[in-house]
Amino acid sequence: MTQFLGTHIGKLDRKGRISVPAPFRAVLERAGAEDLVLRPSHRAPCIEAWPVAAFEALASGLDRLDAFSDQADDMAAALFADAHPARPDDDGRLILPEAMIAHAALTDTIACVGVGRIFQIWEPQAARRRSEEARLRARERGLTLPAAAGRTP
Repeated sequence: MTQFLGTHIGKLDRKGRISVPAPFRAVLERAGAEDLVLRPSHRAPCIEAWPVAAFEALASGLDRLDAFSDQADDMAAALFADAHPARPDDDGRLILPEAMIAHAALTDTIACVGVGRIFQIWEPQAARRRSEEARLRARERGLTLPAAAGRTP
């Protein structure tokens, strides 16, 4: 399973390029997944970077919806309308579309945040607030993960 871990601070240059952190490039290489789908998150002010296989698995959920329903139309628009195929160049850089840079309110410094099967690109202060708020909500709600079948934590 692809696992992007940690928060890595980097730069956004004037041409809209970022360097994918070396640990994230290693994850992509191990998974044989050079191609990514970039999309503005519809839940947070960040850019999501999905390995193509993970994005295809996510999008396959549309097949379970009525093809002509408002729900299917809305989800298809949310997933695909602003999505952008991307592949890091030989130096590990990605070009971010201007609309996504604006969506995430990025300036010259960015945070690449691993969230398991994908990574997100954030304005660093917003990323820090998001992580702190998520930990607080998880504590307040007493959230835990179920143990994997046959395993004890």
